[in-house]
Amino acid sequence: MTGKIVVITGVTRGLGRAMVAEFARLGHTVLGCGRSEKGIEALRRQFAPPHDFAVVDVASDEQVKAWAGRLLGACGPPDLVLNNAGVINKNAHLWEIPAREFSQVIDVNIKGIANVIRHFAPAMVKRNRGVIVNFSSGWGRSTDAEVAPYCATKWAVEGLTQAFAQELPAGMAAVALNPGIINTDMLQSCFGASAAGYPSPAEWAQSAVPFLLRLGPGDNGKPLTAPNART
Repeated sequence: MTGKIVVITGVTRGLGRAMVAEFARLGHTVLGCGRSEKGIEALRRQFAPPHDFAVVDVASDEQVKAWAGRLLGACGPPDLVLNNAGVINKNAHLWEIPAREFSQVIDVNIKGIANVIRHFAPAMVKRNRGVIVNFSSGWGRSTDAEVAPYCATKWAVEGLTQAFAQELPAGMAAVALNPGIINTDMLQSCFGASAAGYPSPAEWAQSAVPFLLRLGPGDNGKPLTAPNART
């Protein structure tokens, strides 16, 4: 193991993929998961052990439990957990969104975070060290039409994080992070071609990763925004 041990969910694309590259470049060990087998295999080829990548659906408590158990046994408690995995509904009026699609947004964006915390936090609490970052959104502090399910989950992330922060020992921190507006597949699904006017995930990671590495107990419970974020 080198540097800090960093757990990241949703590593096969977007911000997750960019953070893997930047944390690894800076000499830290990345333990990541994603749902795409093809994406995970690509990461395994590019980033050799001790980096570790696994196919995990964070919405499945059983899958997260098995993944966390394996990593904690091999690597010990992480220094930094980044709950980055997320999905968004297709732009539509709330009453037009199918129940299955609504449930998927809830299951990944809220239950996924709770599952990761459930299985990683106890070892971190026992050691009284570590930072857990739950990725929120500008739409976790404001709203817009046709993305009501996504807004609901990100507002929930803010509340969940602040309550969770009050449960942690003094040596730890939990924060909700608004990453800002970045040109990801998710943004393109909402903004279309205009998404190209925003920074790429790689550009974002260059300033965001050092910021994440500096977080500590003094940040516990704070609703934060990534540096240089477009909002």
